Parts: sequence; C-alpha cells; structure tokens
Amino acid sequence: MEWIHDLKAWTVSWAQSDNAVVALFALAFAESSFFPIPPDLLLIVMVLNAPEQALFYALICTLGSTAGGAFGYGIGLKGGRPLLTRFVSEQKIRMVHDYFQKYEAWAIGIAGFTPLPYKIFTLSAGVFYIDFIKFLLVSFLSRGARFFLVAGLIAAFGDYITGFIDRYFNLLSVLFMVLLLGGFYVVKRMSVRAVSREDGT
Repeated sequence: MEWIHDLKAWTVSWAQSDNAVVALFALAFAESSFFPIPPDLLLIVMVLNAPEQALFYALICTLGSTAGGAFGYGIGLKGGRPLLTRFVSEQKIRMVHDYFQKYEAWAIGIAGFTPLPYKIFTLSAGVFYIDFIKFLLVSFLSRGARFFLVAGLIAAFGDYITGFIDRYFNLLSVLFMVLLLGGFYVVKRMSVRAVSREDGT
C-alpha cells in the first residue's frame, strides 16, 4: 500500500535529523501501542550512519518501547476491551488470551521478540490484569534482546547483514523463541521429576 511506503520513507528520514535519538524513542514508544511501523527500521539506518553508537541506540529503542508498552498496558487497564474489540478480531483476542493463559507474562516476551503484534499484547496485558512489574521486566528483556541483536549485527556487518535481517529475521526470531520455550519446558520437566524423586525418598 502506498501510504505504508510513504510512512516508511518518513520514518527513515528522521535518521538524518538532529533529533534522531528523540525520534527513535518516540517511534519505539508509539509502535508499542498504536503506530504500525516497527522502530527496527529507523534503528538500522541510524546504526549504519554511526556504528559506534549502536548500543546507545539499542538502549534508547528499548526504553522507548518499554515505556510505550506501559502506556498500552494503562490503556488496556482503564477500559481497553472496547478498543481492542474495535480494532482487533475476536479470533486474535482469543489467541492472545490463550497465550496469556498458557505462558502468563512470558507471552509478552514472545510478542516482544518475535513478529507477533506486540501492541496487541500490551493492550491485552492491561485488559487481562497481568502483573505490571512482571510485564515491565519481561517487556524490557524481550524488546532489549531484539533491538540489541539487530543493532549489534548491523554494527558488526553493516550493509552486508541488512538484507539478511529483512529477509530472515522474523523466521529466526520465531525459531529462537521455539528453542527458548523448549528449554523452559525441559527445565520444568526436570524440576518436576527431581521433586517427585525427593518426595518418594
């Protein structure tokens, strides 16, 4: 769609601005609750322009995204169910609710790192009364993992890695989360078995 292309061009144009850092924070904030363009786009261009600032830009992006997530949580908490049902299908709402039922606040971590719509999860976290402190912690860790990974790869490999990230990042992030959740499951099963053995002795 043409308007998406124009919005992306407008987003990238902020990289040349004197207020690029403020724009990066604001974009990360807005994307966590309503803006459609992910901050990764601006982050990549800024890191390409100044690789030595990669970690700083990743931190700004993480802080902005976490703050925006908290804002989305607040909207959900103060009556976000009507808003959620207006812009999101019942099927997606049920999907998000199932994620929360299964993984609790770790569902935020899944959405924060993978291509899943993070903004829907931040609003839903408030709607479904997820623990706010746990929400903030998991949001910071998951969004930070994503942005520091992107910034680190761009700083290390420059233009060579941009096409790879654009093409395969979503797939790799999903694979990463599958492996991570698989690891949690294995650890949990081992813990249950260890407790069972202790109870049996």
